[in-house]
Amino acid sequence: MGFVANMVSLVLYFSYKMYFDLSNAANTLTNLMGSTFLLTVVGGFISDTFINRFQTCVIFGTFEVLALSMMTIQAHNDSLLPKPCGKPSCMEGGVAVYFYTSLCLLALGVGGVKGSLPALGADQFDANDPKEAKGLASYFNWLLLSTVIGSSVGVTVVVWVATNKNNHNWWKGFLITAVGASLGYVLLLLGKPFYRLKVPKDSPLIRIAQVIAVAVRNRGLSLPESPSELYEINEKDSESTASRIAHTEQFRCLDKAAILPPNTEPSPWKVCTVTQVEEVKVLARMLPIIASTIIMNTCMAQLQTFSVQQGYRMDPHLGSFRVPSASIPVIPLLFMIILIPIYDRLFVPFIRKFTKHPSGVTQLQRVGVGLVLSALSMSIAALVEVKRRNRSLKNPLRPISLFWLAFQYGIFGIADMFTLVGLLEFFYKEAPEGMKSLSTSFTWISLSFGYFLSSVFVDCINSVTKRIAPSRQGWLHGQDLDRNNLNLFYWFLAILSGLNFFNYLYWATWYKYKNNDENVAVRPATGPQESVSDVPFLKVEEDMSCKAANGGCVVEESNGRE
Repeated sequence: MGFVANMVSLVLYFSYKMYFDLSNAANTLTNLMGSTFLLTVVGGFISDTFINRFQTCVIFGTFEVLALSMMTIQAHNDSLLPKPCGKPSCMEGGVAVYFYTSLCLLALGVGGVKGSLPALGADQFDANDPKEAKGLASYFNWLLLSTVIGSSVGVTVVVWVATNKNNHNWWKGFLITAVGASLGYVLLLLGKPFYRLKVPKDSPLIRIAQVIAVAVRNRGLSLPESPSELYEINEKDSESTASRIAHTEQFRCLDKAAILPPNTEPSPWKVCTVTQVEEVKVLARMLPIIASTIIMNTCMAQLQTFSVQQGYRMDPHLGSFRVPSASIPVIPLLFMIILIPIYDRLFVPFIRKFTKHPSGVTQLQRVGVGLVLSALSMSIAALVEVKRRNRSLKNPLRPISLFWLAFQYGIFGIADMFTLVGLLEFFYKEAPEGMKSLSTSFTWISLSFGYFLSSVFVDCINSVTKRIAPSRQGWLHGQDLDRNNLNLFYWFLAILSGLNFFNYLYWATWYKYKNNDENVAVRPATGPQESVSDVPFLKVEEDMSCKAANGGCVVEESNGRE
């Protein structure tokens, strides 16, 4: 409720209360959003390595509440506000220190919670239980639904309170969000006796570093002809309860980390297991997927910056009621509130009958749909901006209705429903056991890079276009939107999104889903060695039996073949 409400209204707060110009207000917000989502890596790493996900949420939630409280105090106290100066930014001295400290705490607090909370919820489901596996598939849909319901309250009630009476009530909006966040964390604390809390394991970054270091050290060794000759730990000798991951052919250079050199005792920095190598391969395969969704999140940044500024120059009346321009994002939120239950309860069970997939369609297919819709949203945004600007220049006293923005917001809301849930489920399910939070934070990293890229695009396009335009003014200069070329910026993003979709298709087709080797049969190594090298990567039926013969193990499948 608080985070989204602030994100859609802060651009106006920066412009009309903190006296930033058009591009600086947009960039300050996108930099804040980018930092927030980038810091999810911190929350994910800490909850995977040092403390559990519940404790991580509580600690970083405290930072969030503190930041919102500081913002409430600053908005209420005139002595903590800058004075108009006619410059791109009027921030200086103690006011600037207080302002940026509160934003940094907000980014750290929200980022840490977002990096650990989705995985905490998903931990409540046992993926190996068929019934709970279906619940896990639905969990991310309902997580998004609860998010958009809170967001809807935020962008209507909170935004209306904050922007009412000529923008003098910003402190009330921040106060409501601070109280709301506090209540949310109280509810989280009350649920502690019922949670399944997983104990953090070894640092995922150290495990990754081990694979890379050993692979580099063994770069001169030849790979064995059969993957079964690579190093793996016998299940009965391993303290880990995590499932092993079957060998894959991609990134064969990393397989050298699983070669045990002759006359070498196994140790973490001398040899890695096949599962450990495959964990790094999984993360490496995820990287192009993350990169392919960055452009979509750059488009999202425009709906929270320039589109809000568009709405500020449009007719905000719905009958006699004046709708705050920052409340227009409630339209896609309402779409999502209606569509998420329909999707989860009707579409998924129906399509599951044909695909046999627990989620109905694969996670990467959902992401692909979202990318197409985001390009369509930016195209419509460009057309609406032309209509808005032409009317405003022709008759400034009779602007077009604010609800023309509903088209671009509505389509992007549906795109976000497909992409965000698809990515969260994809990264959680595909992640190795000890990297669930870190992997889930990849969704937010994509958002982070998208917001940072938005700032880069704005600055670069302004820099380039002011050199070639006859007026010597950039597309997005100054504070007068009617004298800008925002529509061309939207077309730039629409074309870029279309090209990015084809890039995504390539990587989504190339991606190989993780295959847990849970029921693999292992022949114990002879002698005192704790590892085995002969690991047949096959799936066996539940009714198979294993009989001891001459110190080894013979697997008999239900079809009688050994």
